[in-house]
Amino acid sequence: MAGHSKWANIKHRKGRQDAKRGKIFSRLIRELTVASRLGGPVAEDNPRLRTALDKALSANMPKDTIERAIQRGSGSAEGDDLEETTFEGYGPGGVAIIVESMTDNNNRTVAEVRHAFSKAGGNLGTDGSVSYLFIKKGLIQLSNNTSLEQVLEVAIEAGAEDIEENSDQSITISTLPEDFDPVKKALIDKEIETLESEISLVPETSVSTDLETSIKIYKLLEALEDLDDTQNVHSNADFPEEIVEHLD
Repeated sequence: MAGHSKWANIKHRKGRQDAKRGKIFSRLIRELTVASRLGGPVAEDNPRLRTALDKALSANMPKDTIERAIQRGSGSAEGDDLEETTFEGYGPGGVAIIVESMTDNNNRTVAEVRHAFSKAGGNLGTDGSVSYLFIKKGLIQLSNNTSLEQVLEVAIEAGAEDIEENSDQSITISTLPEDFDPVKKALIDKEIETLESEISLVPETSVSTDLETSIKIYKLLEALEDLDDTQNVHSNADFPEEIVEHLD
């Protein structure tokens, strides 16, 4: 289905973001704190915390930093002022964009997100204006050292919805949200290496644009991701391969 190429299409953009270690750690700390506050500090009983913990460990976050973030969410009111907010809008070329934020000052965040959209020639919409174009899926990416044959039986038996081999020979597995944990556990039990895994918003259809418009979209997504309060950015943009050659 459309959206399976999430990592393949924008991994160069995510790679740039991942290089910003301090910003990534700040986002992970916020997610750990809120996940712990909402679902409790025990990862085995809290799927959201379990996913956040996996991301933090994958990012090589120090364990004491992880523990402090979890304790802050469960043991004090320090994380109570963080509010989860979702923004929806359209970028250049009619591309749909969803921004997931976590903020202690919603007025500031609204202003920053609106400014980013306006500067790029896009429009910040109302709740529900583009969310109907996306569906929540579990996404698991495996390394290109893993063969498709090795994965097929394990993943399908555990409840995987679809399995796709990407152009770089990495493999992306999609699941229904409720099947995400069982599929991931089955892969771990078989010692199949997982590069990234998350429950994410996936576009039901993708929008292709010309190179000039794609560059504008890319820069808007980058600007939104650079905002301090941003946790995740989703879009239904289908970037052309040649865009990489035209980016700063």
